[in-house]
Amino acid sequence: MATNRSHLAHHFATAQQQHDTATLGMWMFLATELMLFGGLFLAYSVYRVRNPAEFEAASNHLNLVFGAVNTMVLLTSSLTMALAVYWARTGQRSLLILGLVLTALLGAAFLVIKGFEYHGDYQDNLMPGLAFDAQEWVERGLRPERVKMFLVIYYTMTGLHAVHLIIGITVLAILTVLACRDRFTPAYYYPIEVGGLNWHFVDVIWVLLLPLLYLAGVRHL
Repeated sequence: MATNRSHLAHHFATAQQQHDTATLGMWMFLATELMLFGGLFLAYSVYRVRNPAEFEAASNHLNLVFGAVNTMVLLTSSLTMALAVYWARTGQRSLLILGLVLTALLGAAFLVIKGFEYHGDYQDNLMPGLAFDAQEWVERGLRPERVKMFLVIYYTMTGLHAVHLIIGITVLAILTVLACRDRFTPAYYYPIEVGGLNWHFVDVIWVLLLPLLYLAGVRHL
């Protein structure tokens, strides 16, 4: 019990109250994040309905292989994060550190792969303002400004997701340092659990982005 109370903030009566409050706070934060992405999803849906041909054509030019690989990377990171929470709860410090490090590395791998994908998009003239050939789309009977609209939404959504992922990796790095200092016990592990909730949210957002952005059109493989 002494260990349990050593991490108890003065304004909480019990460790369980502190744990429940932290979890509720994270859920409320995630609700605001959901509203942010929800607005982007709504904007995408409206423009998708109004410009089906341009959205389908632009979507077909995105690199589905990169998108699929990154999906597997993030799903694997969700597994390692869940294991980290379990190892924290059961007091397995070494495995906890391993789980946090693997999760962070997988997140970093996602960003590296995304960087290569963005570079490929640049080479394929899919970056409005930097590399975009309007005439190419005109020759296909499509309106370039509507194609640009899809690409702007694509970069906004995936860029915002990348920012959230970077923040998540930073949180994991802090948790890893604290775990190395033996700050977590089976009685005090809720920072790991709360960090895991945030990480899973970022993963879920990507799972929603994959079909919206990469599968908007019919692909002929």
